[in-house]
Amino acid sequence: MIEKKFKTLDEQIDILKNKGLKITDVRYTKEVLLRENYFFINGYRHLFVNKDRTFKQGTTFEELYSLFLFDRALRNIIFKYLLVIENNLKSIFSYQLSKKYGYKEKDYLKNNNFTTAPEKQAQLNDLLRKMKRQIRVNGSQHTATQHYASNYGYIPLWILVKVLSFGIISELYQVLKPEDQKEIASIFGIEVDTLIVYLPILANYRNLCAHEDILYENKTQKEIDDTIYHKILGIEKEEGDYIYGKRDLFALVIIMKQLLQAEDFKNMTIELDNIIQTLNYNLHSISIDKVFKRMGFPLNWMDLAKIERSSDK
Repeated sequence: MIEKKFKTLDEQIDILKNKGLKITDVRYTKEVLLRENYFFINGYRHLFVNKDRTFKQGTTFEELYSLFLFDRALRNIIFKYLLVIENNLKSIFSYQLSKKYGYKEKDYLKNNNFTTAPEKQAQLNDLLRKMKRQIRVNGSQHTATQHYASNYGYIPLWILVKVLSFGIISELYQVLKPEDQKEIASIFGIEVDTLIVYLPILANYRNLCAHEDILYENKTQKEIDDTIYHKILGIEKEEGDYIYGKRDLFALVIIMKQLLQAEDFKNMTIELDNIIQTLNYNLHSISIDKVFKRMGFPLNWMDLAKIERSSDK
C-alpha cells in the first residue's frame, strides 16, 4: 500500500502545475488550499481533466475553485427550500394526525392508529420506539418540548415533529393508514405511491446538504416516475427513458416543483439561475453545458417555473 505523505502548500501547487493546471496567482491559490483543503480538488476536477487525469489545456485554478463555490451556493439554496418542504410536511402531518387521533402522545402513538399490514409491523414498532425516545430525550432538553412536558404533562404532535428528523417523517408516512396517506398526498396533488418515493429522496438530499457533500452531480439510488414536466420540457429520451430528471439533481428539482408553493419555487429558480450565471462567467476551458449535463439539467430547465401545477393533473 502506497503511503500518503504530508505535502506543503508549495508542493501541492507543484503537483497541480505538473498536471497541467494553470496557476495565475500563487498567493491566492495557497490561501484557498489552506482554507478549503487540497482534497476539494479531487471532488471537482472531473469536468476539467483528460482521460490521463491531466487538466484540459487552459484550465485555471480559479475555474476549478469556481465550480466548488458554485456547489456550495447550490447546497445552500437547495437546503433552504428543503427546510421549507420539511416544515410544511411536519405541519401537515401533525395537523392531520392530531385532528384524527388526538394531541397527547398516549393517544397519537397508539399502534392501532397506523397500518395493520403484517409486513409493516416491525417497521412500525421500531418507528414508535424512535418517536417515544425523542419524547424522553427532548422532553427536558428542547425548549418547546420542555415547556409542554413541564406545564401540561404531555407533548403534542405539532411540537414533537420539531425534533423529529426528516428521515423519521419519511418512515412515518410509510406506516400510516392508507386513508391518512391519501389525505396528506392529496394536499400536494400527488399520488400516495409518488409521495412514498419522494420522501426518502428528500431526506437523503437534506442530509447531503447538511454535511456539505458534493451536490451538483449526485445521483440517487431510486429514480422518480415520469411526470408531465418531463414531457412539457421535451426532455430527450434514450431507449425510451428520459435522460434527465430521473435520478439526478433535476429529479429533485421536479420533486420540489410539486411540493413547494409556486412563489417559493419561482424564487428558488431565480436564485439557482443567479449562481449558474456566475459560474458560466467564470468558466473558460469548458462550457456551462457540461455542468448542466452533470446535473441532469435540460437547457430549458427554468421553464419549469412557468408550468402551472394544474398541468400535473
